[in-house]
Amino acid sequence: MKNIDLKKTIATLNNILKYELAGVVKYTHFALMVTGPHRLSLDKFFREQAKESLDHAHAAGELLTGLDGHPSQAIPEIEETNKHSIKDLLNESLNHEQKAIGLYQDLLDHSENKSLYIEEYAREMIKQEEMHGIEIKKMLRDYEN
Repeated sequence: MKNIDLKKTIATLNNILKYELAGVVKYTHFALMVTGPHRLSLDKFFREQAKESLDHAHAAGELLTGLDGHPSQAIPEIEETNKHSIKDLLNESLNHEQKAIGLYQDLLDHSENKSLYIEEYAREMIKQEEMHGIEIKKMLRDYEN
């Protein structure tokens, strides 16, 4: 790692860790709140998203501690809209994924050409989050108008 700002990298990884942990809570809540004829498939989808958020948090934490950082135990405030239609839950999910992309993009921006491992990690996470966004957009098509 050449000329990488470790303090900034650790801080960014901590932000990612916190945000992904908030995703665990958010997606678990969504799984509990989803109703209607698509409940079973969407419950499964949101539970899988919660598990994936936990996996992403763990990966960020492993990298963070590998750089001698200390993982935060905090999560950001999670806004409760009290809107639980399928369309609302999917839109909130899409917003969550887009914010995650921004956090991983921050990591990429300050690791690019400085640490191949961190750069590739950030790229892979952006790819995964973008793929989630595409899937959610496809799910939302039935709810347009």
